[in-house]
Amino acid sequence: MSQFYNPKRGAAWNYGGKNWKLSRSKLELFLDCPKCFYLDNKLGTKRPPGFPFNLNSAVDHLLKKEFDIHRAKNQIHPLMAEYGIDAIPYSNPKMDEWRENFVGVQYNDSDLGFTISGAVDDIWVNPEGELIVVDYKSTSKDEEVNIDADWQRSYKNQMEIYQWILRKNGFKVSNTGYFVYANGKKDREAFEGKLEFDVTILPYTGDDSWVDDALIRAKACLETGDIPNKGENCDYCSYRDTVSDTEERFSSPQKKLDL
Repeated sequence: MSQFYNPKRGAAWNYGGKNWKLSRSKLELFLDCPKCFYLDNKLGTKRPPGFPFNLNSAVDHLLKKEFDIHRAKNQIHPLMAEYGIDAIPYSNPKMDEWRENFVGVQYNDSDLGFTISGAVDDIWVNPEGELIVVDYKSTSKDEEVNIDADWQRSYKNQMEIYQWILRKNGFKVSNTGYFVYANGKKDREAFEGKLEFDVTILPYTGDDSWVDDALIRAKACLETGDIPNKGENCDYCSYRDTVSDTEERFSSPQKKLDL
């Protein structure tokens, strides 16, 4: 078995196990495909992982270090000033914990009986004491960056889940969050061992009113004894269905493929 993919998870990490939490990404998986969500979290068979975006991770890491310099000085970052954002990076002893994968900011919902968690990229704070959720994104394309594509709905969901968790922890949270978007420049004459970026800040007004209902539906999904239907646009389920159908026809006595 590949060292990079172990499809079976130990029972302690499945729903009902002592280590299981409903992370932001797991809730996003439920929204994308209830069947994959159930197979993963209830039955312990997870999807193959996506290819790691190491350059994106490097950009995230460097942005965090850069904003941390201004956090330590309790001052506005020049990019925030450029965009007229009246806020500073938020200082809290738990910031490193809130940004750590598999830990993050958490809320234990006693009614649902589980913990919801998510690792934020950054948090700013405005003069009114409202926390501002910030997410770092990176890409490389010729046109200006935006968050208008249908597939970027998941970006907005992500921000709204973080806003919801912070509110549940008793913080005042601004409806407005920001995407700090780094776009790698491809118009340079040569690489010369470095990649330069245009960095844009995109505001987004979040609405986390959908989160409570989504959590209730995710809980109901996990409690059922039946594997739910696949998501309408789930490529993983479409692949599994096609492979199963092909194998069934190939394994028939006639050994024929009806292609």
